[in-house]
Amino acid sequence: MSGPTSAVWSIGMRTRFRGITVREGMLLRGDAGWGEWSPFLEYDDTVAAPWLACAVEAADSGWPTPVRATVPVNVTVPAVDADVAHRIVADSGCLTAKVKVAEPGQQLGDDQARLEAVRDALGPSGRIRVDANGAWEVDAAMAALRVLDRAADGLEYAEQPCASVEELAALRRRIGVPIAADESIRRAEDPYRVRDLAAADIAVLKVQPLGGVRACLRIAEEIGMPVVVSSALESSVGIAAGVALAAALPELPYACGLATVRLLTDDLVTEPLVPVAGELPVRMPQVSGAALARLAAAPDRRAHWETRLARVRQDHPS
Repeated sequence: MSGPTSAVWSIGMRTRFRGITVREGMLLRGDAGWGEWSPFLEYDDTVAAPWLACAVEAADSGWPTPVRATVPVNVTVPAVDADVAHRIVADSGCLTAKVKVAEPGQQLGDDQARLEAVRDALGPSGRIRVDANGAWEVDAAMAALRVLDRAADGLEYAEQPCASVEELAALRRRIGVPIAADESIRRAEDPYRVRDLAAADIAVLKVQPLGGVRACLRIAEEIGMPVVVSSALESSVGIAAGVALAAALPELPYACGLATVRLLTDDLVTEPLVPVAGELPVRMPQVSGAALARLAAAPDRRAHWETRLARVRQDHPS
């Protein structure tokens, strides 16, 4: 193996998303190729450790044999104005849209207008799902989802409308909109509590936070509900791991949330993983040396990531 074995990168974002405007991360190279390690900066070492396990799996072991050649994906719509939302969806080529709602500083009317614009862009046959990132209490979720279900002319599901598993379970018993659990799985000490409390209809799995493709396949088998594979705002290197998971699942009834590369202003590979006709190909993209040089993080940021890596490896050996 010749060339660098690690790289720290920094890529701007087209729209503020999840409160950030720049995405940072690290690539690790092993016998099987490159793996991405990009836990968000506010995450402590314990939370960041499974993300590292995912990168090591990709770099050293590769992934299981896929059972499909392409993966259907949704377009992700940030909490933008309605006209921008319409343009994002119309330009995407996707048949499903995931729309961010309950953004701090915005009102329910903003979400309603965004969903109406998304429905117009998708047409009557497209599917719309919303993601509130646990922003609502149960009663507020009930009221908001009734409005948003009408605005969307039918929601496919609501992702993490409430923060706790208990709240999700209570909401699910009271509303007809299907419930998907994300944070209640990937950030929980017990990801199976969602199953045990019958708190969701759908499990959202993110391959980095949950420790890699094989770890997610075990969770998918044991949790006993349909799975949607979603991204953690990675470059194409990290997205490839999510695609590998989606490609290896025995069943894939829903479009996956993996079409997020276009939220970044640049990428680390020669051919970015962007959807064509609403699908992503199942392949490992080739890292570009020119891109690594162009997107190299500043020296102080590289030092930060190298120190963080050494600390996580020491305190959380795999």
